[in-house]
Amino acid sequence: MHVDGERFVDCASGTFNVSLGYSTPEIIDALHGQLDRVAHLSSEFTRAKSAEIFELMRPELPPQIGAFWFRDITGSGANEAAIRIAQKATGRSDIFSLFLSHHGQTVGTTGISGNAFRNRSFSLPFAHSVKIPGPDCANCFYGQVPGSCAMMCARRLEDFVEYASSGQVAALVVEPVMGNGGNIVPPPDYYRVLRETCDRLGILIIADEVQTGFGRTGSFFASTGYAAGLRPDIITFAKGAGGVGIPVAGVLMRPELDVLESWEHSSTSGANPLALVALEETVRYIRDRGVLGNVTAAGARLHRGLLALSRTFRDMTGVRGVGLMQAFDLPTSVDVEQFIALGRRHGLILRGSRYGFGRAVKVRPPLIITGEQVDDLLDRLHATLQSFQKEATRP
Repeated sequence: MHVDGERFVDCASGTFNVSLGYSTPEIIDALHGQLDRVAHLSSEFTRAKSAEIFELMRPELPPQIGAFWFRDITGSGANEAAIRIAQKATGRSDIFSLFLSHHGQTVGTTGISGNAFRNRSFSLPFAHSVKIPGPDCANCFYGQVPGSCAMMCARRLEDFVEYASSGQVAALVVEPVMGNGGNIVPPPDYYRVLRETCDRLGILIIADEVQTGFGRTGSFFASTGYAAGLRPDIITFAKGAGGVGIPVAGVLMRPELDVLESWEHSSTSGANPLALVALEETVRYIRDRGVLGNVTAAGARLHRGLLALSRTFRDMTGVRGVGLMQAFDLPTSVDVEQFIALGRRHGLILRGSRYGFGRAVKVRPPLIITGEQVDDLLDRLHATLQSFQKEATRP
C-alpha cells in the first residue's frame, strides 16, 4: 500500500480485516454495482441472498454445521449472538472463556474476554462469565511441559465447572489461535481433548473465528484445518469476511441450534446488501483464486524467514504461527511500542498484542501476498531489527 507517496507493507492487513488487499477489483467493482442499486435493505428483504451465500460457503464448513445467522457486521455482535444461541438452546447461563482471550468491544463481549485491564474503569459485568487458564504452553499456568502434560489446561475445565461455576454451563468460547492475547497457537491435541471434555460435560463449543476465519491460517476456517479437532457447535466470523475491509459478520451453527427468533438478536445494518456482496465475492475469490494454497506457501516462507531472523537477533524470540497469522516476542511491551515505531520508518505497519500490554509483535499481511513480497517484508524486518538493536531505549 502507499501512504503520502511512501510504500508500506501492511503486516496488519488493516485491522486484520483487509484480508484480500485494499484494491481487489472483483470485490470493488461488485460493491460499486451494488451501491448504484441500493446501499441498505432490512434483513427481512435479504434473507434469500443470505441463504444463497450460506450454500456457497457450505463446502468450506465443518460437516456438523448446517445453519446460519447473518445479521451482524462486527465480531462483537456475532459473538453476542452466539452466546444468546447457546444460552437459549441449552437453557443454561454460564459462559466459559480463556485467560488472555479477546471476543469483542461491547459490554457483553468485553465481559467474557480474559483481560482485567479492559474492565477496570467500568461496572458493567457479564454476570455469568468464568475464565479458565488457556493453552499458553510457553507460559503454562500449571507449570507443565509440552508433551508430558496430558493437556491439563483442557482437562481441568471439569474442575472449574464443579467449583467455579453455577453448574449451569452453556458454552465455552475459544479462539483457535488466540490473536490479541499474543498469537498463542495451542498444540493440535488441545482441541481434541477440549472437545472430549466438553462432550462429557454437555457444554457447547463456540469457535471465535473472527480473526482466524476466511483463510487466515491456510484453511477456510481454522476449525476445518489446524484446529479440526475442536469440532465446534457454533462458529463466529467477521474481519476477513469482508475481503477489502467491508464490515460483515455472522454465526454458523449445527442445525438444531438455530433457535433465535428474529427479534432476539439483530442490528440495523445486519445482512445489508453491501455486506452480503462483499461476503459473497470474498468467498468466491478465496475459492477461485487459490488463496488458501497461497496462504500455506507464503505462510511457510514467512515463518522460515522469521525463524532465521530470530537466530540473528537475540531479542527476537518465540516465533510462532499458522499460515499468515505469525508473531514473535520482544523482551518487554515498551520494546514492542518502540519496535512498531521503528518499523514504520522502514515501511512496515505492525501491531502488538493486548492493546500494548503484551510482548508480541504480530505479522499478518494480506492473504494475497506473493513470495517476492514476503521477502521484501523480511528485508524490512531485518532493517527494523538492526535499528532496534542500535536505538532501543533500555532501563
